[in-house]
This record gives sequence, structure tokens and C-alpha cells, in this order.
Amino acid sequence: MTDAHAGLVDQAVPEDPTATLIDLLSLADFDGARTDEDIFLGPSQKQPRHRVFGGQVLAQSLIAGMRTVDEDRVVHSMHGYFLRPGDANQPITFGVQRLRDGRSFSARRVHAYQNGQPILSMIASFQTDAEGVEHQSAMPEGIPDPESLPSTADLLRKYDHPLARHMSFERPFDVRHVDSALYVEPPKENVARNAVWMKTLGPMPDDPDFHRAALAYASDYTILEPILRGNGLSWMTPGMSVASLDHAMWWHRPVRVDEWLLYVQESPSAQGARGLSTGKIFNRDGVHVATVAQEGMLRLPE
Repeated sequence: MTDAHAGLVDQAVPEDPTATLIDLLSLADFDGARTDEDIFLGPSQKQPRHRVFGGQVLAQSLIAGMRTVDEDRVVHSMHGYFLRPGDANQPITFGVQRLRDGRSFSARRVHAYQNGQPILSMIASFQTDAEGVEHQSAMPEGIPDPESLPSTADLLRKYDHPLARHMSFERPFDVRHVDSALYVEPPKENVARNAVWMKTLGPMPDDPDFHRAALAYASDYTILEPILRGNGLSWMTPGMSVASLDHAMWWHRPVRVDEWLLYVQESPSAQGARGLSTGKIFNRDGVHVATVAQEGMLRLPE
């Protein structure tokens, strides 16, 4: 999105962008068809760069795994590896292997396939409700309210570019940066921290699993930005190549993604063309609902 692309975008916001997310999470199950896996099929969201958004395949893989466990078993953790870039113009097949069903926990391995090859390999764990010890991290103080911050559309509407239009009008989440966004300009300070408010643009169904999966979807948007901030980079740094390598997530408490959530992130290390970021997600009442970790590849031109 260079100055050559600048120009007012007169683009109407879709009536309900959240409907796209709901469609993505509504997998077909082939009437219970199985090999050694339970098989599901999901659509891909169109992308300007024609690659599947990592958060999409994470969320869909979780939904596939959720479909194979008892309703009283709730996902509490997932660990996934992005193996190949996905084609956003093709659907994705999900194969779920039932690794174990114990007294309190169930484990599932989910592979996401395109053209007969896995693009994501993930293991998720599910647990029945239980009582036990409890504490949580404190939500940072002094964070401005989301209503006082510009939306992505506010920041990018002046750029007449397919990626700017997609991020402004086609993503199902409203993402608002606490510090200056990195879409075009580098950060004002090289500090390896980042924070955003986020929520879906429209209401979501009351199904708690949809909210948990949708949170995984949104967790991939900005998790690598602390690495960029720590090194004075923006997403438009010429010649830079960025890709997610793996993604881990833990759900701690109930969550609704159609209400504002604060996503606080930091990067403890970057080296060897890789960077690690971690994030904590809080609801507006300060309840710590989830934790995220991701390692990404980041290469700069010689």
C-alpha cells in the first residue's frame, strides 16, 4: 500500500461480515463418513494473496475436533503446526483421529488437507468441567477504551488496494490497536510489545464452541506484531517475508467474541530468522480468558 495506491475507497461494508465466519465454522460431515478418521469439509475464505488465513484453518480444525467429543468435554488446549501454505480458492478436508477418551480428558489429532497433503497438523485436548485451584494474570491498567481508538477501516480506507479493502471491509473482526498500527508505517518505538482490542463486527450464535473456535481465528491476526515492533518493522517493509510456523492456545474461562476482548502480546526472543510471541486475552471485565503462543518465520532481504 504505497503512495501510488493512495485514493479514497468508496466501498460499502458488507451487511454482516460475521456471516462469513459463521459459514467457515459450519463444516459438512459427509453423513458420518469415516476411514480411520472422521471426515469433514470446510470452505475457504477468499484472500487477496490467495493463501488460506492461518486463523481460519485453526478455527475449522477445532470445530472438526469438537464434533467428535461429547458435549460436556470442552477444548482447553491446542498445539498446531502450519506445514504448507493453503490455497484460498479451494475447500479444505479435515480428518480427525480419536487418540484417547479418558475419564475426564479426550485428545484428538486433526489434519487439514488440500490436494491430498496436510497443510496443518494439530492436537487438541478436551476436558469435562472440574473444580480446583484458581488464579489469573491481572489485566494491564491504563489501556484506552476501544471506542476511543480507530478501527482498521478508519486507518486504511484511504488506500485503494485489494489488501486494504479486504482488511477494512471483509474481515469478520474489528481490530483496534492500542499503539499505532503497523499496516503501513513502522512503530514509533522499537519495543517488542503490542496490544489490540478485538470483537466480531456482528453477533455470533450462542454456541460456546463457536466462540472458542472464533477466538482461535482472531488470535492469529496480530500475534507476530511484537516481533515487528521490536525490530522497527511494518507489514509493508520491502522484501520482508513472514509466515506462521506453529500456534498454541489455551482456553481458561468462558468467552464471547462478539464482545470486546483485549489481546496483550509480547515477544521474548527473535533469532535465526524466527521470532516467538506470546499473548494473553482478557474480556472487558479483566477476566483472563485465554493464552496464545506462536513462532513465526521472518526473513529480511540481504
